[in-house]
Amino acid sequence: MPVTTFASPDRYIYQNGFQSYHETEAIKGALPIGANSPQKPPYGLYTEKLSGTAFTAPRCENLQTWLYRIIPAAAHSNFVPRQLDSAEEGPVKFHQIPNQLRWDPFDIDESVDWPSSLRLVAGAGSPELKHGLGIYIFSAGKDMGKNDAFYSSDGDFLIVPQHGELDIQTELGYIHARPNEIVVIPRGIRYRVTLMAGPVRGYILELYKGHFQLPELGPIGSNGLANARDFQAPVAAYDNDTTSEWTIVTKFGGQLFEAKQKHTPFDVVAWHGLYYPYKYDLGRFNVIGSTSYDHPDPSIYTVLTGPSDHVGTAVADFVIFAPRWLVQEDTFRPPWYHRNNMSEFMGLIQGEYDAKTGGGFKPAGASLHNIMSAHGPDAETHERASNADLKSQKVGTGSIAFMFESCYMLGVTDWGLETCQKVQKEYNKHSWETLKSNFAPPTEV
Repeated sequence: MPVTTFASPDRYIYQNGFQSYHETEAIKGALPIGANSPQKPPYGLYTEKLSGTAFTAPRCENLQTWLYRIIPAAAHSNFVPRQLDSAEEGPVKFHQIPNQLRWDPFDIDESVDWPSSLRLVAGAGSPELKHGLGIYIFSAGKDMGKNDAFYSSDGDFLIVPQHGELDIQTELGYIHARPNEIVVIPRGIRYRVTLMAGPVRGYILELYKGHFQLPELGPIGSNGLANARDFQAPVAAYDNDTTSEWTIVTKFGGQLFEAKQKHTPFDVVAWHGLYYPYKYDLGRFNVIGSTSYDHPDPSIYTVLTGPSDHVGTAVADFVIFAPRWLVQEDTFRPPWYHRNNMSEFMGLIQGEYDAKTGGGFKPAGASLHNIMSAHGPDAETHERASNADLKSQKVGTGSIAFMFESCYMLGVTDWGLETCQKVQKEYNKHSWETLKSNFAPPTEV
């Protein structure tokens, strides 16, 4: 049978709402009425349930989606280790380093596709035990194979494109991702990545425990930060191919495995539920800030959070530093010097971050300030901000910096320390060792 595709001429059609209950069908009548698993689903489809939480999770936390597809996902050969893959050989070795670290922009590798481009830079915990996180750089110059698909068994992918455009065909529909947008693909959802405008590069936060949520707003009230209505989920779109051979690649325990099947994984004709991929435009973030004095905690810039078992402490937060107005009086406006109980991995999508000068922190680069590693504005920024005329000032125009913040001490891989050859050896020296004393004690009378 020839491959036929059933999708809107404009494949990028979305349903709006964060953790909203969505339902969508590419053929009218493909969704069963009044039941999830009828004896004979419409059009001879198979029913498949995709669960993102335990069946018995509280109703307010339960994430599941019912799929109505041409062939079930279970119809494949045994998975075997992928040959010549980019995953680490054996258990990943992390180096625990108290120093401040910063990386030059990561290179684009035009010779690899999406699965082979994933490079683990830092992380903590264990995907096997479902706790912790991994931080990756992706850099690809090739489409995935025409009949290849990928999914992570280890955790949810929060994808931050920095360069290029991604066309992501998922089981549940199509997503278009560009710089200044993010995409979240939950654990287990299969997808294929093709490149729309040449090579791509960016960052990934993989959450091993739970799923991303919107942060609580507390005294801010009912609106602000990332609004639920601005998150977008795909609509159903399917291929009808039950003869071609496909390769399914999974990341399982940090290693890549592959299996073969004689049908497309993108054959979901209809679906309904709460467990699905989604995207968000960072330009829609509603920045909250101080309008009197003091620089507030960066937690007010949180887009998404992956909570731990301790209320108010995150396995991982995704925080952005978007264009914003500074109006505080009698205030040192950049971030203060600090030592933090949380680890901070920062990246720059575009522009210049207002707390760092001199070009050391560049788009596609990164920095890591681990637990209790002292950091803050560099010497030049401190001097400028200490003597600035405190009139209303807009900062970050044309810039988007972000932070993956975690309660875990983040280890760095061999690739992140040596192989990529991007670590700036004198980051500390250039940023803080030149700070001088301005102490002026009172003169004795």
